[in-house]
Amino acid sequence: MIPMFPSSPLRGAAMVVVVACAATHAPQARAVTPFVLKDIRIEGLQRTDPGTVFGALPFRIGDTYNDDKGAAALRALFATGLFKDVRIEIEGDVAVVIVDERSIIATVTFVGLKEFDKDPLTKSLKEAGIGEGLPFDRALIDRAEQEIKRQYLTRSLYGAEVVTTVTPIERNRVNVTFTMSEGEAAKITAIRIVGSKAFSESTLLDQFDLTAGGWLTWYTKTDRYSRSKLNADLETLRAYYLNRGYLEFAVESTQVTISPDKQSIAITISIREGQPYTVTGVKLEGNYLGKEEEFKALVQVRPGQPYRGDAVTETVKRFTDLFGLFGYAFARVDQRPDIDRTNGQVVVTLVAEPQRRVYVRRIEVAGNTRTRDEVVRREFRQLESSWYDGARIKLSRDRVDRLGYFKDVSVDNNEVPGSPDQVDLIVNVTEKPTGNLLIGAGYSNAEKLTLTASVKQENVFGSGNYLGIEVNTSRSARTLVLSSADPYFTVDGISRYIDLFYRTSRPYNSQGDQYQVATPGASIRFGVPFSEFDTVFFGVGLEQTRIGSSTGIPNSYFLYRELYGANTTSVPLTIGWARDGRDSLLTPTMGRYQRVNLEWAAFGDVRYTRTNLQYQEYYSLPFKLTLGLNAEIGIGKGLGGKPFPIFKNFYGGGLGTVRAYEQGSLGVIDPTGAFIGGSRRFNANAELYFPVPGSGNDKSLRIFSFFDTGNVWREDEKIQASSLRASVGLGLSWISPVGPLKLSWGKPLRVQPNDRIQRFQFQIGTAF
Repeated sequence: MIPMFPSSPLRGAAMVVVVACAATHAPQARAVTPFVLKDIRIEGLQRTDPGTVFGALPFRIGDTYNDDKGAAALRALFATGLFKDVRIEIEGDVAVVIVDERSIIATVTFVGLKEFDKDPLTKSLKEAGIGEGLPFDRALIDRAEQEIKRQYLTRSLYGAEVVTTVTPIERNRVNVTFTMSEGEAAKITAIRIVGSKAFSESTLLDQFDLTAGGWLTWYTKTDRYSRSKLNADLETLRAYYLNRGYLEFAVESTQVTISPDKQSIAITISIREGQPYTVTGVKLEGNYLGKEEEFKALVQVRPGQPYRGDAVTETVKRFTDLFGLFGYAFARVDQRPDIDRTNGQVVVTLVAEPQRRVYVRRIEVAGNTRTRDEVVRREFRQLESSWYDGARIKLSRDRVDRLGYFKDVSVDNNEVPGSPDQVDLIVNVTEKPTGNLLIGAGYSNAEKLTLTASVKQENVFGSGNYLGIEVNTSRSARTLVLSSADPYFTVDGISRYIDLFYRTSRPYNSQGDQYQVATPGASIRFGVPFSEFDTVFFGVGLEQTRIGSSTGIPNSYFLYRELYGANTTSVPLTIGWARDGRDSLLTPTMGRYQRVNLEWAAFGDVRYTRTNLQYQEYYSLPFKLTLGLNAEIGIGKGLGGKPFPIFKNFYGGGLGTVRAYEQGSLGVIDPTGAFIGGSRRFNANAELYFPVPGSGNDKSLRIFSFFDTGNVWREDEKIQASSLRASVGLGLSWISPVGPLKLSWGKPLRVQPNDRIQRFQFQIGTAF
């Protein structure tokens, strides 16, 4: 997207023209003996309303006209930007204002534009004064042309040319056409690092986002040169050395060479490593509020180890945060290394000045064009007219960010003039679209063709409430769900969720193509926050299940229908708990996710309990590797002397459980061959993610290896380790434009005669 063109320099240039023109024409209005105006006449107008001219004039009929008023009139009329030339002629007692109007832009068109979107570019040009209905200014056009060329350079399109054509049309209007010849983007063919001795050049280049051309750069575009990206890579390189003791590392020069045909770029970086330093001590100086021991406990720098820049930075941050807990919003912590070059040693001195303690006078919300202030304010744990608390402010910022309504959330501290012990907090938010209209289709080798349609609005009328309708069709399950959520049903933060649904399903591998089990129902659920990170859910639902009698119905379902009836009603009560500490929902690299859900149907025709427990943990490893572990247990039990309802069974096999086995094929197999699952399930998964070679630091495309184990059992079946299935394999994870895509190829390790093997599996939208 083209950034907004700065209009003020252009307008400043225009004002210079105005003053110059006014000075040029001023002599025509001077040496006039003051007189009383009896009339004012305007000549030369074509489109401009006469009232615009009269409104700019500093004199009226009956006023005394003199040289100063004439000069002021010229300046005012030029300042409107509507006229190329203005002059005032005096005819007796009449002032004749003669104007030559500027042309008006009728249309702005682009020819050959591919790299940028048309709409943002059109908007940006209009903000700079170039748009339909605006006065034509050649200086503005030339400036815009140069700015567009500069933007092409940021995309490595060094051969791009921009030619502006101005075509006059009737009624003093013009059509402006920008013709682009974009050409091909220049590619980085080589990156060299000169002066490296401690580390190999390939090791250092692995830290860069920019890369020379490779087999995957058509997707990552990391071979496109950008000055900002290069600067970021140089900072990464500097941090790499600082974290390994090279305290005096420096980038001495950077040379970027482009070929004569402007199609290839070579980058040479000259560095000076210096010598590595070992930390021999850490000293605290300054005012630590008499809490030196608390601050010492936060020090991440360890004597006897190489100097690490990130450890020093983290220590300074922790010190600043701790000062914030005590109300010192403007505390300064500086680090001073005392270097002994002879012995390669350094003593790190941390100097603290807490400044003054402050309290928050007022909290203001800025940038929310749609979301109501109260939606943001109710997430804040820092209160007005109370002492500044850095931990509460950070928690508040994170809570606002987790709402999902904003692209960016930040909190600024503004000092209150004349009150050194007060501060105002400004919560800056950038709105993002929270509505979602989806009509699409998907395909997997388990579900075949799946059609989806949904209309969701997560921030209805800026209230923070959710409203949605979702339709899903697949080979084994179809749903229609109406949902609403109020995250602040009460002022204490208790949330309320209401669902109305209609589901139809049939077991995997059933003989008939008709859906045999239909479940209409409704549920209401409340979420009670027990801490800042833990929420417990309570709910109740009403479900009616109908087992049809069409041909092809599995024998197990037929027997259940004969024993307990075709129509059954249940009233499930639910209680659950969840905590999500992962650093990302789609591409986590560290953190933990825990979930417990209990469903208890104590009333109605069907009585049972159904429990789900899930635990996930992600570990960030060296060499950009990520280890993900997942374990899930499902237990169902019938109550009141009845078996666990067959239509509530768990399923196993396929993506999300044990790969390399056909989707839903683990567990009990009906005499008709249908996979009907079981009342108990266990699966454990381990995935080791590593980046795709040539993709740099892009986490949206990753390769992984996996190990899965698990199975599904009947309620009366004995669970034994020997019955577990297991598999290993490789896969590809891609956050594609249509959703998360996961491909896997696996090899089963423990196979029984009735197992259905499916080595290659894929699905769009799957999670772990």
